[in-house]
Amino acid sequence: MEKIRKVIYTDEFMDYYWSLDAKLREKYSYIVNIIETQKVVNEKFVKKLVGTPYYEARVSFGSNEYRSVIFTIDKESFVECTRLLFVTGFLKKSTKDYKKEIGKADRIIKELED
Repeated sequence: MEKIRKVIYTDEFMDYYWSLDAKLREKYSYIVNIIETQKVVNEKFVKKLVGTPYYEARVSFGSNEYRSVIFTIDKESFVECTRLLFVTGFLKKSTKDYKKEIGKADRIIKELED
């Protein structure tokens, strides 16, 4: 399938990615392939983080929920964007995790802009 989006990864995300089990990395690759090739992506895989400029990639593995904070580079809308950045990743334990990860994403984006 033709790619409609270019996915870029921060060093922080790659450190997280390589710390994961091989089967979980496979699942992430599957989600990234969907993101790269489908204009509209099911909310099961990508969802807007309300009140932020970010989206989240959602990976379910066993009883665990893994999340990655995504920043759309060239458009605010995920559907319209052609370039996006995987900023951070984490194992979701509670909704409190989001605040910490969004703060981390804000710092990373600011560093990249400077």
